[in-house]
Amino acid sequence: MEFQLTYNLVDLHRREIYPAQVTVEDGVIVSIQPCDALELSDGPAAPFLMPGFVDAHIHVESSMLLPSEFARIAVQHGTVATISDPHEIANVCGIDGIELMLQNAAQVNFKFMFGAPSCVPATPFETAGAALDSAAVTKLLADDRIGYLSEVMDFPSVLRRDAEVMAKIDAAKRAGKPVDGHAPGLRGQEAADYIAAGISTDHECFTLEEALDKIGAGCKIAIREGSAARNFDALVSLIDSHPQQCMLCSDDKHPDEFLLGHINVLAARAVAAGCNLMNVLTVACLNPVEHYGLSVGTLRVGDPADFIVVNDLAKFEILSTYIDGQQVFGDCKCLIPSTATTTINQFVASPVLSSELAVKAESETMQVIGAIDGQLITQSLRHPCKIESGLVVTDVERDILKIVVVNRYQKSAPAIAFVNGFGLKFGALASSVAHDSHNIIAVGVSDDDITAAINGVIETEGGLSFSLGGQTDVLPLPVAGLMAVDSCDVVAAKYTLLDKAAKASGTTLRAPYMTLSFMALLVIPSLKLSDRGLFDGDKFQFV
Repeated sequence: MEFQLTYNLVDLHRREIYPAQVTVEDGVIVSIQPCDALELSDGPAAPFLMPGFVDAHIHVESSMLLPSEFARIAVQHGTVATISDPHEIANVCGIDGIELMLQNAAQVNFKFMFGAPSCVPATPFETAGAALDSAAVTKLLADDRIGYLSEVMDFPSVLRRDAEVMAKIDAAKRAGKPVDGHAPGLRGQEAADYIAAGISTDHECFTLEEALDKIGAGCKIAIREGSAARNFDALVSLIDSHPQQCMLCSDDKHPDEFLLGHINVLAARAVAAGCNLMNVLTVACLNPVEHYGLSVGTLRVGDPADFIVVNDLAKFEILSTYIDGQQVFGDCKCLIPSTATTTINQFVASPVLSSELAVKAESETMQVIGAIDGQLITQSLRHPCKIESGLVVTDVERDILKIVVVNRYQKSAPAIAFVNGFGLKFGALASSVAHDSHNIIAVGVSDDDITAAINGVIETEGGLSFSLGGQTDVLPLPVAGLMAVDSCDVVAAKYTLLDKAAKASGTTLRAPYMTLSFMALLVIPSLKLSDRGLFDGDKFQFV
C-alpha cells in the first residue's frame, strides 16, 4: 500500500521546518521531497507533520488500563511509543504477569518497549507476590521482546556493589541493553558511583542541582510529570541547557488525567515556558528513540512511517497519528479496536476487624509520615500523640490520620502508623495499588471507615475504595489488583467519582489515591509504611 502526505515537515535531524511530500509504501517512508508552499494540501497555513511523542518511562499499570486500552488513548495524544516498566504486575504475579502485558500489548498497533524488572521485590523489607533473581532477569533480557533493564531502585545495594544486583546490571550489559536508574536525592560522589555501575538514566530528580550532578556523571535525565510526582517545573530549564541529555516521562498517570493529555501536554508547557522548539521536540520525540534503540521512525527515508499531524507547534493539537504507515487516530476517532483479554491475580487477604486497627499508647510522641503534594518523597515528622482511653487516635485538627497496610498475600496483622498531609475530615480511602509490592493501603479518620474501605478492596480482590458512614464505593481492578478490563472512559469515570468523594471529605491533594499508593514505596525517602512496619528510607531500616 502506498500513500502520500504533503504538509509542513518538522525535520529534527536538520532542525528545519519546510514544506514536503512524504511517500509511504508498505509502512516505510520511501521518499521525502521538499516542495513549494503552494503545493501543501491545506494551503500555506497547512498543519505540521512531525515525529510522534515517546514516553521515556512509564508503568502502564498505573493508568489502571491494560496495554491495549492504554494504547487507544495514547495515540489520541500523539504518543507512538512508550518505555514501559512492568514491575508493578511483576511484583504481584512474577513472570506470568509480565507475559500477560507482552501478549496483550502485541494485540494492538503501538510500540511498547517493556523492560526486565530489576527489583522484584523492591526491597527485602516488605511482602511481595513474587521474586525475580538475577537468573530470572538474565532470562528475560535474552527475550527479544524485552528492551532494557528496568529502574534499579535498590541504589544502596548498587553503591555496595552487591553481587546479586550487579549480576542483573551485568546481564543487561552483555545483552547490549540499557539500564534505567532510580536514585532519588542521590548527589555528588554517591551519584557518580551509582551511575558508574552502568546506570544510564534517572527519572527521580526533584531538584535541578541533583539533575546536573547526574548529568555530569554521564546519566540522562527523564523529566517526570505524573499524577503525583511533578518535577517538570523544577527541571524544565534542562531542555535548553542540556537538550541531548534529557527526555520526558510520566512514570505513573491515572486514567482521568491520561484522558486529557500525555507527553504532548509537556511539550506544550515547555514551549510556553520559552524553550527552543527544536530542543523540546528533540527531548520529547527523538532522544528516547536513540537512547533505547527503538524501532520507531523519526521522519527519515527508510524509517518506519511513525509520525503525527498537528495543527500547530505550540499547543500540539493532534489531528492524526500514524504507526507503521497505518492511521491509528484521525477525525477525532481512535482507529485501534478494543481487544479481549484474560485476567491474572494473586489475592488471598481476608477481611479485617476494626479492633485490629487499635494502637496502644506507649509514649507521648510518635514519628509521623509527612506526605507532600506533587512529590513521592515524604518527611519524617515527630508529633505529640492524641490519646483517648489509652489508645493513640487520629487528630483531625492537626491533620494526623491513621494509615494502614494489610498484607494481601498472606494472613497477618495490619501494619499501622500515622500520616500528615492528607487533610481528610471524615471518611477513608483504600487501594490495592501500593507501590511496589501492592499490598492494601488505607488512610482515614475513623477505624470503622478505614476497615470498611479495606474490606471493600478485599471483597473485589483488588481495587480502589472510598468509605464513609457505612457506604463504601469501589472501583474494581481484577487484573492483579492493578488494572481494570474496561475502556479508559469507563475507568476514568469511576475513578473520578472516588476522587471527588475524597476531595469532598477534605483532602486538598491533587491526586489523593496516587499519593496514597506511594506511602508504601520504601525506596523513596524519608518515611514510609510497609506491611511489616514503619520504614526509614534514608537509613534503609525499620524505625
